Amino acid sequence: MFTGLITDAGTIERVQHTPAGREFVVRSAYGDIRDGESIACDGVCLTVREHAVGTFTVAAVVTTLGRTTLGDWQEGRRVNLERSLAAGDRMGGHIVAGHVDAVAEVRQVATRDDAMLVDLALADEWMPLMVPHGSIAVNGVSLTVNERLTGGVQLSLIEYTLRHTALGDLRAGDRVNVEADVVGKFVQQLALPYLSAIDYRPST
Repeated sequence: MFTGLITDAGTIERVQHTPAGREFVVRSAYGDIRDGESIACDGVCLTVREHAVGTFTVAAVVTTLGRTTLGDWQEGRRVNLERSLAAGDRMGGHIVAGHVDAVAEVRQVATRDDAMLVDLALADEWMPLMVPHGSIAVNGVSLTVNERLTGGVQLSLIEYTLRHTALGDLRAGDRVNVEADVVGKFVQQLALPYLSAIDYRPST
């Protein structure tokens, strides 16, 4: 479990194909990593296979590659990193599982006053879970839905977020990992039998 509060922006140092899957060596500032621990890399919960001074290695299997942007990753890419939440830690963001729901495309990036506005295109099936001023995780970062758009959402990124994450690298056409608010997903799933009984059609 994670919070969406990024603790390091790492760099992909090496990409290779191994029997474990597509393997990534990530350079980071973490100094006390243990093999087997979970680290969210751009919002994807991955297991540390091995580590060295200043780096750790993770791998993604075919299923993960098909559901996330990890297949796009190349050497030199910056990625948002967060270690799993420890008991007693502050819950400063929102509950993030590290399980990507959808890959969204960046439609537009613009600057308005002191914020960077990012418009994302999302599939209709996820729009009912997009609540104005509600929570969303994008590339592992806990963010607020600034506005619902037709077929997508708008994010408003503050200067602190741009300095401490890799989201400032985003450009139109980029793909990002999106995780909807886990509370909303559970509520929707529990309510589905009752909504079906009244022929409920979610608004997109």
